[in-house]
Amino acid sequence: MSIARDFWMVLEPLHNVTYFSPECIDGNKDVGLKGYWMGYFGSRGAPLGPVPAAVIEASFYGFHPARVRRAVPDAWTFASPESILRMRAATAAKALRRVAPEIDDVAAEAVPRLRPAIEAADGAGRVLFAANRELPLPDDPVAALWQLATTLREHRGDGHVALLAAEGLNGLESNVLASVMGNVPVAMVFQSRGWTQEDWDEATAALTARGLLNEDGATGKARALRAELERRTDALATPPYEALDDAEGLYRLLAPLTRTVTDRGDMPFPNPIGMPRPTA
Repeated sequence: MSIARDFWMVLEPLHNVTYFSPECIDGNKDVGLKGYWMGYFGSRGAPLGPVPAAVIEASFYGFHPARVRRAVPDAWTFASPESILRMRAATAAKALRRVAPEIDDVAAEAVPRLRPAIEAADGAGRVLFAANRELPLPDDPVAALWQLATTLREHRGDGHVALLAAEGLNGLESNVLASVMGNVPVAMVFQSRGWTQEDWDEATAALTARGLLNEDGATGKARALRAELERRTDALATPPYEALDDAEGLYRLLAPLTRTVTDRGDMPFPNPIGMPRPTA
C-alpha cells in the first residue's frame, strides 16, 4: 500500500468518532442542533462558517439535496459555527479517551510529529481541508490529534471528490457504484444519504449506459475505474506525508491506538463511510 493509504487507515478511525460516538452525538444536541443529520451537517460543515446548503451539497458530495436542506441553513440559527467547533473537538477527545485511555501519551508524541504534514499540504481546490487547517489547534493534545486527523482526512476526501467529478460521476452515481462493488450495503446508503428508489434506478441506468454496470453487477470496466480512482486518490494524498521526518515511525506509533479505537469504539463495520476494518 502507499504511505497515504497507510495513514488513511490509521487516521480515519480517529476522526470517525465524531459520527458514531454517543459523546459526539449528544454534544451536537447539547449545543443546540436538532436531530442527527443537523448535527452531522452542522458539525462537519462548521469550519466553513455559516454557509448555505449549496456549499454543503457541493463539498460533502453524495447526499440528496433535500437531506442537506432540511438541516442547513437552519443549523446556524440554533448554534453558531464557533460554538459547534468548540464542542466537536471536546466531545471527540472525550470519546477517544473513553475507548483508548492510553491516547494521552500517544497524542503528546504524535501531534508535533504529524503537524508538518498539515503545514506542507497544498490547499488549492480542497475546500474542507483548507477550512479545517485554518482552525486553531486545540491546546488539549487529544483534541489536537483528532483535529489533525480530521484535517488530513478532509484533504484526502477533497482529492477523491475532485477525481469523481473529473470522471463524470456525480454523488449519487458514486454511491451506487460503491454499493454495487460491496463497499457499502445498499440499505445503508439509502438510510444515510437520503436517495429514493427512483433516484437509484436512474443512476443505475446511467451507469449501465456507460458500461459500468450490467445485469450481473459491476463490470470489469467499473472495477478498473474504481482501482484507478483509488490509486489516484492515494497519489493526490501522498505529498503531505512526504514532509514527515519519520513517517514509518509515526505510523507504528498510531497503529496500535487505531486498533484499540476500532475494537472498542462505536463505528460499525460495514459503515456508510465505506471505511474497511483496519488490519494494521
